Amino acid sequence: MILLRDDATDTGYGLALITTDLATPSPKLIARYTWRWSIEVTCAEAGALLGVGDARNRTRAAIERAVPFGLYCYTITVIWYVLHGHHPRDAADHREQAPWYTTKADPSLSDMIAKLRRTIIAVRFMPIHPGQPTAQEIRTVQQA
Repeated sequence: MILLRDDATDTGYGLALITTDLATPSPKLIARYTWRWSIEVTCAEAGALLGVGDARNRTRAAIERAVPFGLYCYTITVIWYVLHGHHPRDAADHREQAPWYTTKADPSLSDMIAKLRRTIIAVRFMPIHPGQPTAQEIRTVQQA
C-alpha cells in the first residue's frame, strides 16, 4: 500500500494505492497510476456521456464493434472540437453560466458534446443554398 498526500497538508492522505506488485519501486507505481488515470477518465466519460458499453448486443461481431465504435465517436468529437469548435471563451462562458465552477480552466467532454449538438442543430435549420457554403456561413456554424 502506498499512501500519498499533498506536502501542504498534514491531515490524512489524499490517495491510497494498493498493488500486488512488490518488485516495482513506489515512484514507478505512482507514475503508472498517473498514466492510467487519463484512460480511466476517458472510459468513464465515454460510458456516462456517450453510452459506450450500454448496447444490448447478441452477436459476437456486434459486441466486438460496439465499444470501439463508441470510442471512435469520442475521439471524433474531441478532434472536431479542437479543429473547429473551440473558442477561447468557452471555459469562461461556462463559468459565467455555472458560477460553482470557479476553477474551470478547460472545456470538458460534456461541453464539447453540447457544442457539437448545437452546431448540428444550427446546420439543420440553415437555409439551403446551392453549391458550397460561404466563409461567413461556416464561421456562423462554428460559433453556434
